Amino acid sequence: MTRLARLYGGLFRIAFLEQIQYRASNVIWMIGMVLEPIVFLVVWTSVAESRGDVAGLGPRDFAAYYIVVLVVNHLTFSWIMHVFQYRIQQGSLSFELLRPVHPIHNDLCANFAYKIQMLVILTPAIVLMIIGFDPRFDLQLGSLLAFVPALILGFAVRFLFEWTLALAAFWTTRTMAMNQIYFAVMTFLSGRIAPLAVFPDLLRDAAAVLPFYYMVAFPVEVFLGQLAPAEMLRGFGFQVFWVGVAAATIASAWRFSARRFTAVGA
Repeated sequence: MTRLARLYGGLFRIAFLEQIQYRASNVIWMIGMVLEPIVFLVVWTSVAESRGDVAGLGPRDFAAYYIVVLVVNHLTFSWIMHVFQYRIQQGSLSFELLRPVHPIHNDLCANFAYKIQMLVILTPAIVLMIIGFDPRFDLQLGSLLAFVPALILGFAVRFLFEWTLALAAFWTTRTMAMNQIYFAVMTFLSGRIAPLAVFPDLLRDAAAVLPFYYMVAFPVEVFLGQLAPAEMLRGFGFQVFWVGVAAATIASAWRFSARRFTAVGA
């Protein structure tokens, strides 16, 4: 554990310094992340105001939901599927394979470094959204305590699941089409477009067993106190299940994937 702590400390410091170099691009990226929930919030708030409520959710409930979605989505997202193809094509993975540690450790540290830096930009946006949309938060101590493991497991599900899918780059030279399909499905079923409460029963039941819901919407609903204790326990069970599936897949597939890697340089 001491060796692992030193490893992560060093990797985190390097990743933090690397992220500082991309301040402008990070700001642009963060603006896009903030605009997405605001657009959906304005749409659903308008619908709720015209109807009185949607699936029992009023305008202030939608405001609370999308503000928490913004935070949870930032703290759980990963970019590994975007860059893994280029690591292989450009040969940068060669240097990572020479290190005596698995590349996933460096990806974790880079992810943490980015999120910590971007929280500085995200916090004022959250404050402005709270002032502008007047969300209704009915926070409970039990839900807040349960939110911490729900968020950590949500990140683990998303990071490991996307790292697993990124390994497809060892078998194909173009993964963008697959990535776009994945992100479209994930955005829809993870609750980023709309709360699952407004979905038809069939889609809601499907989302309840797939990993996407447990990446974003489940931690959000836990924080907002929208789930009964039995529903939370069931959700934690699914999160642990999907973490186990993704971790086992990475452990078994990595050896075969790395053997297929061939670096070609000009």
